Amino acid sequence: MYLYASRSRHVAFGEPEPARWNTVGVMDVLSRIEAHIRRHELIPPGGDILCLVSGGPDSTCLFHALRELGYAVSALHVDHGRRGAESDEDARFCVRVLGAQVVRVDGRDASEAELRAVRYAQEPGRLRATGHTASDQVETILYRLATRGTTTGIKPRREDGVVRPLLPLWREETEAFLGERGLPFRVDSSNAATVRGLIRGGVVPLLERIHPAARENVLRALDERRTLPPALAELLDARVGSRRVDLGGGVQAVREHDRLWLEHGPVELRGEVRWDGWTIRSELPGLKVRGWRPGDRLAGRTRKIQDVFVDAKIPRSDREGWPLVVRGDEVVAVPGIVDAPGVEAVREVRA
Repeated sequence: MYLYASRSRHVAFGEPEPARWNTVGVMDVLSRIEAHIRRHELIPPGGDILCLVSGGPDSTCLFHALRELGYAVSALHVDHGRRGAESDEDARFCVRVLGAQVVRVDGRDASEAELRAVRYAQEPGRLRATGHTASDQVETILYRLATRGTTTGIKPRREDGVVRPLLPLWREETEAFLGERGLPFRVDSSNAATVRGLIRGGVVPLLERIHPAARENVLRALDERRTLPPALAELLDARVGSRRVDLGGGVQAVREHDRLWLEHGPVELRGEVRWDGWTIRSELPGLKVRGWRPGDRLAGRTRKIQDVFVDAKIPRSDREGWPLVVRGDEVVAVPGIVDAPGVEAVREVRA
């Protein structure tokens, strides 16, 4: 089905349909796309880019917008042949309107994941782009939250190099962009029957009934996750009971079941070390200062450091940041609790 987008209506086979978007400034859309491309260094200025197109509004907007921004744009369409004459018409549209190369595969018995893999396998030696938008981002977050319990989303750049220049735009904005120019696009009649179609047509509207800014709030959850160092985000997502990751700069994140804390990495004790209000001094060779780890024991003894903390009535919230003086894997001293010859520890008095 061809759709011609205009400011006031869709025209499908000459039948008008009420508008579903607000007029969007074309220059604003283009500037946001370009800013996103530059921020993530997705495409070199004026560089070649192959758009993987379906003929739908998002990939059609992608093709035209990148051309207007001065990139050397070409297009490729993968025809899976799953919808008979409708698939044939999609392919003809992409050739005629977008000048696309068409790759035909038999996808009638393939899963959505297999079809996606075929699509991303095309022209691996070239820089490729897809038309994923902020609307796709919301749907992906909701799907992964429901199926995996994580709030990960679509990356601006896939590991295989495929880029997503339209992630700053909502789907209605891509349609409005085409509407400003009266440019046609295709509509996939099978979308509503997919899981993504269920989220798009059912879940998202229900969320917007709860709060009109539901989509933006879903994206905000992803933005907050993106501020985390990748290693820390991976630690939070992990299902193991006990794990630690190096965050760099001598800091490690430690997760012990439902608890998470940061600790300094081992620091060489050469003369003096300052550690969270402690000043620790020693001239003995081979000593380091680090935080407590589950299973730590006093050197030459069977007693666990956890038991030392309990007997000294050290609150659980203070234990992770308490310094230990170690030699190898053995704990030589616990400042303020267990002394050791040649090691001096003084804690500053806090008001």
